[in-house]
Amino acid sequence: MIKNLALSLAAVLLSLSAAAAANEPSKDERALGVESSIVFPSDSSIRNWQADRERGIWIQGRGNDWYYGTFAGRCRDLDFAQAIGFETRGAGRLDKFASIIVRGERCQLLSFVTSAPPPSKEERKAARDAEKAAQN
Repeated sequence: MIKNLALSLAAVLLSLSAAAAANEPSKDERALGVESSIVFPSDSSIRNWQADRERGIWIQGRGNDWYYGTFAGRCRDLDFAQAIGFETRGAGRLDKFASIIVRGERCQLLSFVTSAPPPSKEERKAARDAEKAAQN
């Protein structure tokens, strides 16, 4: 009898906790376009990166959050690089004051903001085509 009571109580508590979790508001989405940083950038804190031609870079941090860095000038060879480095100048943080090293060239960041994931190849091609059409 006590065993049945314990099982009934466990079932009730389980259904209550599931209902509470369903009613709990979801985690707030993070604001995009906000200056940010990645502390101690390394192989363990940078999951992925993707070039935005020569003008910027998307970087995925440890928590699967994406960031976008805009360069002060062109960063040649970034589209073709298989590896990059980070120069934080002793700050231990990848932010708008850091540089990305590509094939020995230093590419100074102008901004480093929270971002959505990079667009797909099709979306980027459509954006380039629209940019070309706007220039003509």
